[in-house]
Amino acid sequence: MTVTVRFAPSPTGRIHIGNARTALFNWLFALKNGGRFVQRFDDTDIARSKQEYADAILYDLHWLGIFPDATEYQSRRFGRYDEVTEWMKAAGLLYACYETQEELELRRKIRLSRKLPPVYGREALKLTPEEREALEAEGRKPHWRFLLPNFKHDPFETERTEIHWNDLVRGEETVDLASLSDPVLVREDGTYLYTLPSVVDDIDMGITHIIRGDDHVTNTGVQIALFRALGAEAPIFGHHNMLTTSGGEGLSKRTGALSISGLRESGIEPMAVASLAVLIGSSENVAAMPSMSELASHFDPAATSKSASKFDPDELVVLNRTLLHKMPFEQAQDRLSALGVSGDQAEAFWLAVRGNLDRLADAAGWWRIVRQGPEQPAELSEGDAEFVGQALDLLPEEPWDRETWKSWTNAVKEATGRKGKALFMPLRLALTGLASGPELADLLPLLGREGTLARRP
Repeated sequence: MTVTVRFAPSPTGRIHIGNARTALFNWLFALKNGGRFVQRFDDTDIARSKQEYADAILYDLHWLGIFPDATEYQSRRFGRYDEVTEWMKAAGLLYACYETQEELELRRKIRLSRKLPPVYGREALKLTPEEREALEAEGRKPHWRFLLPNFKHDPFETERTEIHWNDLVRGEETVDLASLSDPVLVREDGTYLYTLPSVVDDIDMGITHIIRGDDHVTNTGVQIALFRALGAEAPIFGHHNMLTTSGGEGLSKRTGALSISGLRESGIEPMAVASLAVLIGSSENVAAMPSMSELASHFDPAATSKSASKFDPDELVVLNRTLLHKMPFEQAQDRLSALGVSGDQAEAFWLAVRGNLDRLADAAGWWRIVRQGPEQPAELSEGDAEFVGQALDLLPEEPWDRETWKSWTNAVKEATGRKGKALFMPLRLALTGLASGPELADLLPLLGREGTLARRP
C-alpha cells in the first residue's frame, strides 16, 4: 500500500499558518513514508470559491517547499457525487427531510426543555407518501440526511452506536453517533455539503491517511460511518492541535491573520515558517531546520500536544535570523542579485553581513552603505571627528584583508591613546553611520582604502 495523503482547503481565501500546519503535517508524513501528496480543492461552494485563490494556495505551498503529486478540483466531479447520491437514496441511506430552519430550531428547544440531546429526531422517516406529496405541493424542497447506522454486536446486548479509531496523534478515540443528528449531505437546492464529496474523493483517490485539525474529530465519526456505508475501508486518521494567535484567537482565511503570503512579503524565510508551524506544540524543541528533509527527521505526529498552541510571530524572526546567519552564499545568491548585490565582492559581502540580518532584504541597506557610504553622515563630537581624521591618516596601504582592521586600530591606539569604546565607536559611526552592525574587520576590505577615506568627517 502506497501512503497517500491529501490537503483539501476550500479556495475561498489565502491560507494562513494554521492551514500550512495541516499541509506540512501531510507533506512530511508522505515524505517520511515514501508516499504521495494530493492537493485537492474542496470548491463545491461555487459562489465563494475562486481560481485565483486556488492558484495562490499552490504558490504558497510551492514557496513552503510542498510540491503535490496531483491536483484535483471537486467542482469537476459533480457527476460522480450525483451518482453516489442516487445510489444512497435507493439504498435507503439518504432520506428526504422537509423541515425549515425555524421548525428545526423549535424542535431543538423542545428536546432541550425535556433534557433530551438536541439531535434531529428522524421525524421525516415517519412521513407517509401522502404527507411528503403535500409538503412538496406547498413548494417545499427536501434536504437529504444520511441515516447514521446502529451497531449491534450481540442480540442480547444493548444497542451500541460508537465509532472507534486509533488516531495517529491522539491515540484511541471514540465518537458516539447517538449524540449526533443525522447529517445533512445535500441541501434543498441540490448542492453538497462537505461530507459526501470528501468521502467519495478519499475513496476514489486512494487516500490512506487523513491528517487534519482536531476541530474535525466529531466529523470523523460520521465520515467513518459513511465510508462503511459506501463499502469502503476508512483511512487512518490523525488530528493535530490547532494554532491560535498569541492572544488566543482562532485563525481565519477571511481575516488574513498570519497568512502565508503576508509572512512571505514581510521577508520571513519559508523554512522558518515551516519549522515553527510543525514543531510548535510538540515535544520537539522549536528550532530552525535548514531543509524539509531535516524537518521530516524531527517530525512525529504522535509527539503533538492535544491542547491548542499559541503562534507568536516574534518567534519567526528569531528562527529567521538563525537561518540567515547560517545560509551559504549559493543559496542566497539569486535573491541578492535581485537586490542589486552582485559582482566580485558579493560573496564576501554576504558572509560579512548575514550574521546581522533579520531578513534577507536587509542586506540591501548594508550593500548601499558599503558602496555609497552612510545615508546620513554620523553625528560626531568635535573631538571624535578630529580623532577619526587622525585615524584615517594612519590607514595602511592596500592590499587589505581581515587582519587590516586589527593592525590599523592598533596603530591608532598607539598614536592617540584611545582604546575600547572610545576608539571603536567613532570609527564605526564614521564608516557605517550606525552604532552596531557587522564586524568592521569584515567590512573594511569591502570598503577599500579609497572608500574608507571617503568617510572622513
